Amino acid sequence: MNGADLIALHDIAERLVPLTGAAEVNRGSTRSDLDLNPDAADSLRARFPVLRPAAVLVPIVEHVGGPTVLLTQRTAHLTDHAGEISFPGGRVESADADAVATALRETEEEIGLARSFVTVAGRLDTYETGTGFSITPIVGLVHPGFDLTLDQHEVADAFEVPLDFVLDRDNHGRSSRVFRDVERWFYALSYGDRYIWGATAGMLVNLASKLNGRT
Repeated sequence: MNGADLIALHDIAERLVPLTGAAEVNRGSTRSDLDLNPDAADSLRARFPVLRPAAVLVPIVEHVGGPTVLLTQRTAHLTDHAGEISFPGGRVESADADAVATALRETEEEIGLARSFVTVAGRLDTYETGTGFSITPIVGLVHPGFDLTLDQHEVADAFEVPLDFVLDRDNHGRSSRVFRDVERWFYALSYGDRYIWGATAGMLVNLASKLNGRT
């Protein structure tokens, strides 16, 4: 699918997992770091028998010249996932009404994107990470005209990738690294000098699958 064939933004919600009341009600299918590493399932589940709930916002910006996906790059000094590319988001807090509330709150805190610019369209499948999180990816359509204010402790940069780049399966690469003496495989997308990998890439692949009409 290229830009000329891109689905209309108002059709996106029809291709996502719908939200029925609280965001957790309809989990859709479950995607995981284990999808490409089935042999690691037992060891990872032993390390994290109970997954911690989290939520991220998958922001699709409605530019006139074509929609984009807004991503962040984490700062280099963080203990976890330093320098990696991610969606804005984080752990579900007790005060959050649901995963939508978590995603919008974390987005405001991390990059200063006001929720008044975001229309929630639906969600992707639940994504379970090898680091012990169960992530609800909330897809939001973002209206242009916003200003970003980055939390300089957590976020080094925010940037946008064309949605049609994400939807093109030719851009969905796979790579591997050795972790704890075992080779682990993951999805990876290279956009210019940006290297998007791991759970973020896995969720982008899931987004492409949904919007391209595949399960």
